[in-house]
Amino acid sequence: MTAQRDTATQGESFLADLLGARGNERYDLAEKYTNPVLRKTLHTIGFDKTYVRGEGPLLFDDEGHDYLDMLAGFGVFQLGRHDPTVNRAIHDVIDLQLADLTQFDAPPLAGILAEQLLAKAPHLDRVYFGNSGTEAVEAALKFARYATGRSRIVFADHAFHGLTTGSLSVNGADEFRKGFNPLLPDAMIPFGDLAALERELRKGDVAAFIVEPIQGKGVSVPPPGFLRSAHEVLKRHKALLICDEVQTGFGRTGDFFAYEADGVEPDLVSTAKGLSGGYIPVGATLGKDWIFQKVYSSMDRILVHDSTFGSNAQAMAAGLATLHVFERDGVVANARKIGDLLQSRLAATVDRYEMVHEVRGRGLMIGIEFGKPSSLKLKPAWLALQTARKGLFAQVVVHALFHQHRILTQVSGDHLEVIKLIPPLNIGEAEVDRFVTGFDDVMDQAHQGSGLMWDFGKTLIKQARNA
Repeated sequence: MTAQRDTATQGESFLADLLGARGNERYDLAEKYTNPVLRKTLHTIGFDKTYVRGEGPLLFDDEGHDYLDMLAGFGVFQLGRHDPTVNRAIHDVIDLQLADLTQFDAPPLAGILAEQLLAKAPHLDRVYFGNSGTEAVEAALKFARYATGRSRIVFADHAFHGLTTGSLSVNGADEFRKGFNPLLPDAMIPFGDLAALERELRKGDVAAFIVEPIQGKGVSVPPPGFLRSAHEVLKRHKALLICDEVQTGFGRTGDFFAYEADGVEPDLVSTAKGLSGGYIPVGATLGKDWIFQKVYSSMDRILVHDSTFGSNAQAMAAGLATLHVFERDGVVANARKIGDLLQSRLAATVDRYEMVHEVRGRGLMIGIEFGKPSSLKLKPAWLALQTARKGLFAQVVVHALFHQHRILTQVSGDHLEVIKLIPPLNIGEAEVDRFVTGFDDVMDQAHQGSGLMWDFGKTLIKQARNA
């Protein structure tokens, strides 16, 4: 044991020394060895910072400046960065030196985590653990097709369900699908269009309808009652409802799962992101017993769908610790309370600023949509950005929030004039104040028709035209 501890200490020193010696090469290394356009893209928008530490909802750069993170790693850090309880659980599970991933075992942590997850979705019976959101979606698609004996999946326009081939087949964004065809049999319908769904179901070959209760791209909310009505139609045609809760789940919208607000009981649910505690990649597919019984119907089908690293002890420990903190600290209730506060304060900007057209969402999943101004003073600059490329105004706002107020946000999708807010769920009024103050300042500048943010807008126009 002493030797193992000594080795662990040396390993820790090795990593610290390596980062100390080469951490400042991060963008050079990325350009040479990983994503060839990452450095150029981040430099263009001025996001090529060197972050050295994260704590709760804050990031810290190498100059000691803090940044309010309203992205949470695209929704991963529901508890912020480095929650001490999750951190401790991962250290503990490593120190236990479990006989992990034997592949011929029933790991108890996976069973316990499955039990606790299903307690949040009592109409479902079993869980498959993978390593990511796209894997959770892939499992749901495969299970639905096998259980129903049908091949086709219906999905919604502008949906995002992942980027592996199966999940890409139900991705409603052309910018991701382009160049990767042919994909799986599918059918795309307008988001919230019940009649279009029923037309596809009448063809008799639809296995399932996969849908985000609130779409991540654009933070689009379906019409009231759509999800419930869709499920009724699906049941009549013996097709399944898959709710993709990879981003909306784990309290993001003010309920543990977003479908709860619609009063439905989906047949399959995919979730990930927040389940990780921000540490270990993990995904989960929850489903009804009869579906799992069909897929795993005999001993020779025991590995018909599996993942080498699924149910690993570190991921299960992270999930259990995350659920523990959720229960102990009332995280879901806080997401609902603080989300209502943030949305109400942002909604007031719609009347104050003519380019703020709508604030929408639920809980701490909020979209701010911008639109064409009515005043002659502002129209020329707006139209110049739109002519160069739709979505550039939202990018200008993201840039100004970051550089002038050290607030990290994102444009919510390609060619969308929407910024999305998905901060950690345990933020409070101080973070709401900081964001709203910064947003008000940026909007004041935008509606003056000049200043630093419009200078950056000119840069984006030039780059879009060159592209």
